[in-house]
Amino acid sequence: MELDPRLHFVVATAIVEKDGKFLIAKRAATEKAFPNKWTVPGGKLVYSEYKNLPYETEFPQWYNMCEWVVRKEVMEEVGVEVKDVKYLTDLVFVRPDGYPVVTLSFWCKYVSGDPRPGKDLTDVAWVTAAEAKQYDMIDGIPEEIGEVEKILKKEI
Repeated sequence: MELDPRLHFVVATAIVEKDGKFLIAKRAATEKAFPNKWTVPGGKLVYSEYKNLPYETEFPQWYNMCEWVVRKEVMEEVGVEVKDVKYLTDLVFVRPDGYPVVTLSFWCKYVSGDPRPGKDLTDVAWVTAAEAKQYDMIDGIPEEIGEVEKILKKEI
């Protein structure tokens, strides 16, 4: 089967901050991309999950879907509620099965919930930006966490 080069998965990830620490999660061995690697919570934007949401336009179009998917995926993946979702960066990679993925990285504040690994994860941890570098993480994630730490230090 030939992949349509115009089609991409769209994924939103969240660097969740609480009291100077950041929530990370370990991907399951069964994951197609980055099995057994540590990362931050997030997931795919899936049409069937939002197509019945209300919209106020002539044609179906939804605003703020990235914030919606961040909140939804963080709750589903690690059982945590977040607020103040802000854009950080983006990247594109190609999965081992050939599908290109547009990843939109966000950062946000912890609100509530006791983090626990969801069905596609095996562990969770709160870490400092320095501690994140000691984990077997997906390339770039420790640097993104470091960027959020710099932003937070400027806000104080």
